[in-house]
Amino acid sequence: MAKSVEDVEKAVAQLPPDQLKKFRAWYEKFDSDTWDEQIEKDISAGKLDALAEVAIADHKAGKTRNWQSK
Repeated sequence: MAKSVEDVEKAVAQLPPDQLKKFRAWYEKFDSDTWDEQIEKDISAGKLDALAEVAIADHKAGKTRNWQSK
């Protein structure tokens, strides 16, 4: 039952407003969960280690500031 993106787009475009609202809520959660899973995989694989090391070094060198300050 594989559908193309175009088939899905057409189906979504035909949804009545209440069903579109449900679809949006579902997709938002689906997308968020997928993103979280990928970040967890990347962290576990060490893909973000170099970025973290640079950020920590910059912070220790005084190159960062409080995001709340102006």
